[in-house]
Amino acid sequence: MKLMIANPATGQHKVFDIDDDNKLRPFFDKRMATEVEADCLGDEFKGYIMRISGGNDKQGFPMKQGVLTNNRVRLLFKKGMSCFRERRKGCRKRKSVRGCIVGPDLAVMNLLIVKKGDADIEGLTDKMLPRRLGPKRANHIRKLFSLDKKDDVRKFVVRRDCPDKKKKSKAPKIQRLITPQLLQRKRHQKAVIRKRMQAGKEAKEEYMKRLAEYHQELKEAKANEVAKKKGKKTD
Repeated sequence: MKLMIANPATGQHKVFDIDDDNKLRPFFDKRMATEVEADCLGDEFKGYIMRISGGNDKQGFPMKQGVLTNNRVRLLFKKGMSCFRERRKGCRKRKSVRGCIVGPDLAVMNLLIVKKGDADIEGLTDKMLPRRLGPKRANHIRKLFSLDKKDDVRKFVVRRDCPDKKKKSKAPKIQRLITPQLLQRKRHQKAVIRKRMQAGKEAKEEYMKRLAEYHQELKEAKANEVAKKKGKKTD
């Protein structure tokens, strides 16, 4: 079985080919997202704790979280579900996926380093790779660089170099960024709503006033008619 081990702290990843099932036995019958001590893989992994993040069986079918079995099943997928990409709007499809329980039939298992052990592993923990892509959302950028709300997020966007193109570097458009223009737009929208509510209120008052006058006119007209009929009878 191949182990694809990734280290989010350094941005590195490395593939290890392990044929001995005895070394892999502590991973068997464990579900995805379970944390396992990696001492069984060898002396270099002593003290490491790994999280199972996924894998593929020997035919290439991916593991799906929530499918509590260690074999392959066919499920009906729709938009928003993992292991499925909607080709047409509203389309659903029945696909084969591997359950989320680890077994010896896997060809590749993906692991994440949760806790680093005593020794460094070459190609996995020995150096720090620069981030190619950074977060887009303003709050995520603040969280990454430990910024306050007063700090300008635009100065901390992770840029990437584009040597082949006219632009030297590219940066993502920051999402949910609070700017003076956005605040002005919100104030304008609220003012428009307030103005509309006030106009509606005034129109309603005018309507109710006119309705009361109309009812009064009807009453007076009816009273005049009754008075005329009484006058005719007395004559």
